[in-house]
Amino acid sequence: MMPFFLSLKQAFGNLRIKHKVIALISLIMTFCFLITYFALQYVYSIYDEQLFAKSSQVLNLSSNGIEEELRRIERLSFNVATDAEIQGFLQAMKPDTPSYELLRLRANMNDRLVQYAGYEKNIYSVEIVDLSGHVTRAGLSRPITGDSGAEVLRGADQASGGNVWSYPINKEDTLIAARQIRSYRNLELSKLGTLLIRVRLDRIVDEVLAGTELKNGEIVIAAGDTVVYPLDRNSLASSVHQPATGSGNYLIQEMNGEQYFYTHVESPYTNWTYTSLIPFESIFRKIIWMKNILLVVFVGSLLAVLALAISFARSITRPMESLIVRMKQVQMGNFTQIEWDTGEKSTLQSMDEVGHLNRSFRIMVQQINELITENYAKQLTIKETQFKALQAQINPHFMYNTLESINWLAKVNRQPVISKMVESLGFLLRSSISMRAALIPLREELEIVGHYVTIQKYRFEERLEFQVDVPEEVMDCCIPKLSLQPLIENAINYALEPKIEPCRIRLAATLEQDYLVLSVEDDGPGMDHELLDKVRRGEMRRGSGIGLRNIEERIVLSFGEDYGLILDSEPYKGTKVTVRLPYERGCSHA
Repeated sequence: MMPFFLSLKQAFGNLRIKHKVIALISLIMTFCFLITYFALQYVYSIYDEQLFAKSSQVLNLSSNGIEEELRRIERLSFNVATDAEIQGFLQAMKPDTPSYELLRLRANMNDRLVQYAGYEKNIYSVEIVDLSGHVTRAGLSRPITGDSGAEVLRGADQASGGNVWSYPINKEDTLIAARQIRSYRNLELSKLGTLLIRVRLDRIVDEVLAGTELKNGEIVIAAGDTVVYPLDRNSLASSVHQPATGSGNYLIQEMNGEQYFYTHVESPYTNWTYTSLIPFESIFRKIIWMKNILLVVFVGSLLAVLALAISFARSITRPMESLIVRMKQVQMGNFTQIEWDTGEKSTLQSMDEVGHLNRSFRIMVQQINELITENYAKQLTIKETQFKALQAQINPHFMYNTLESINWLAKVNRQPVISKMVESLGFLLRSSISMRAALIPLREELEIVGHYVTIQKYRFEERLEFQVDVPEEVMDCCIPKLSLQPLIENAINYALEPKIEPCRIRLAATLEQDYLVLSVEDDGPGMDHELLDKVRRGEMRRGSGIGLRNIEERIVLSFGEDYGLILDSEPYKGTKVTVRLPYERGCSHA
């Protein structure tokens, strides 16, 4: 198998560029076509599943809407059965009640029923059958008689006051909510009569299904083996009333030579089964049409791209072949004169990438000697710069040697103060001029501060009270070099010098979570809000404004925007500068 792939790879490598381009584009387009085709099939299958699920959800929501209305009608029957006036009328109807009084009671009870039924659009009538068998009715419907009427009344009696749904038997019957009216006076619960509410289930279904896809199909509501809606036994949906065996509660079923989308749900409230049949073509007609259009468009695009690929490959290879001829002249060492006499002036004047390649190659050959000369001159300049940098180191070394001589003379003449100041000054000069590292341990920065304070101590004597409060655990943390010494210098210049009495300057370090917080605080005259704002904005032309901005920029360059300086000051209460740095031990990255 491996030799076959090796030979195939070798054969492909020996093809001309235009043939490679055509073969590669053909392979890519074929691969993209297959990927797109299967991806579309997968997406459409997911879309179909989602559509099926949504249709099933619509049926579920519709069943909930229907049963919510039935619950409302059930609550209405409870309100009628427990109505105090109606119970009073029924209790007054006794066997020995005069006929006139019975007529008056039934008329009043009819008026009360009209108040309940008058605004209900989804019921035919509300009627009460008293103990004597007389029916008081509000609404339009004929009374139930015969075996069906007796069956409804018997079902209501067996429920002992609970609601019972009586299903229609033929087209003239309706869905009935039946409930026994029982006296709740003194909790005796004696039977007073039977309440019957005739429900217009067809209107409820029409209102709930309005505006949904289910309106285009058929729906069947069944209680067990009894069809509640519709009463037309010849409907398609009633003929397939059975639990679905497809994905979830839906499937595609063929009936009378056509495909239908079949869904069913079961209600937990009434235990009814809702079944729907929607013509498959009405749902998926546009989707099937779109699938076919996409397939035709993609195949046409594939053929058009292949034709363009052939033309494109030829437009690339022709000028490249002429360029190969010129490259062979360069290969023979001719950098000054190249024959541009192939006759393809139009190619040389084109503005595409290949035309630019031809012109760039010609310019490259013409300038190659200039580049060599320029590179040689740059090397000489670099050497000269390095030589001058070495010369620049002579002056600092001369200054160090001079300070060492002064220090030696001070020690010989027993001048320890001068010797100490010279040593501190030399250390400060070495630290400021040294380019060894931009970041140093806090320990070394404190040493620089110590030497600087030593010099200032000899100048201000007891007026300078300097205090250092830095724990040992942060001594190895990295900080930018010369970031604390300028803060001490600013404190001396602007806090100590204006005062006659002693000035206290305190340098402290603390750890706050993953941050190292350094602070330089003095008890000098401080700054008012206007001056403090200018210093914070870096608008000061001298003094702390420049020093603080320099330190801030170096901290941001070293550690990022999350770190820097915080300046706080109040008039006559001193100034505090806080340096916020990351807590990192060791300076290996410096």
